[in-house]
Formats: sequence, C-alpha cells, structure tokens
Amino acid sequence: MAVGIGAYRGGKTRLEVAMSAQPDHAPVPSAPLAPTAAAQLLAQLRVSPRAEVWVPAFEQDWTRALEDSRHSYSLSPLHDVVRTWQARLEAAPAVDAFKASGRDDSDGVDLADILDARR
Repeated sequence: MAVGIGAYRGGKTRLEVAMSAQPDHAPVPSAPLAPTAAAQLLAQLRVSPRAEVWVPAFEQDWTRALEDSRHSYSLSPLHDVVRTWQARLEAAPAVDAFKASGRDDSDGVDLADILDARR
C-alpha cells in the first residue's frame, strides 16, 4: 500500500493512502483438478451403492460438459461436472443417515439449487 502526502486547498496537507484495484474480499480460487480426477470419480461412482443410477447420470453430464467445452474452448464445464459429482459423493453418507433417521424432509432444498448457488 503506497502512502503519500496530498494537498488540500489552502495549502494544507493530509496523508493519502493509495487504494488498490484488487478487492480485499476476492474469493480464493479452488484448487485445480488433477487430470485423472474424472476417471477416479467414475471409479468411485461405480463401486457406490447408487452406481446403477449415478454412473449413467454422470456419463450424461460428462458428455454434455465435453460438448460445451469443445464449443467454448474452456475446461470449466468439465471441472464443474467433476466438482458437482464429488460433492454428491461426499454428501451421500450424510443423506443416508438423515433418511435413516426418519426425520421429515418435506421442507428440503434441491441439491442442484445449492450447488448452483456456490458458483
């Protein structure tokens, strides 16, 4: 941070603090994914109890993101798919525990809404 002396009208001076163009509250970018992240995730999905439903859903999301990446020349759609499915896989035990507890979930929020809000 640069500090300097500036002049007021009338010859009075004051201490000026230069402002940075970079905001203090800028979000920290997430760590880059490993090149093998999608393959590792797919292997985890294949051995999960939800594999019958999740593997085809992941492959469909991956195919759509791959097409988006080809058109945009960006890996972001692919990274978004991997991060979304990693979050689903990590949340699965908590979801199972909640469902097993017998609590009322009629006021729940769709996971897609929460994941979209993170972006």
